[in-house]
Amino acid sequence: MNLKQSVVMNAIFLGMVGPWQVVIILIIVLLLFGGKKIPELMRGLGKGVSEFKKGAKEDEEEKKEIEK
Repeated sequence: MNLKQSVVMNAIFLGMVGPWQVVIILIIVLLLFGGKKIPELMRGLGKGVSEFKKGAKEDEEEKKEIEK
């Protein structure tokens, strides 16, 4: 098996996440952070994503202004 085939096979296997793997990951997250911390973490994640989108939108607007 050459390198290209190996990379393709790894991508295929890593992309296959079944429902049991998701359940196990969620249980581990719940055990690590506890039920009270998860909403706080998700709130922080949501704020981070919205800030990223806002920054990306502002960057695109600046590029459009420069092109004019």
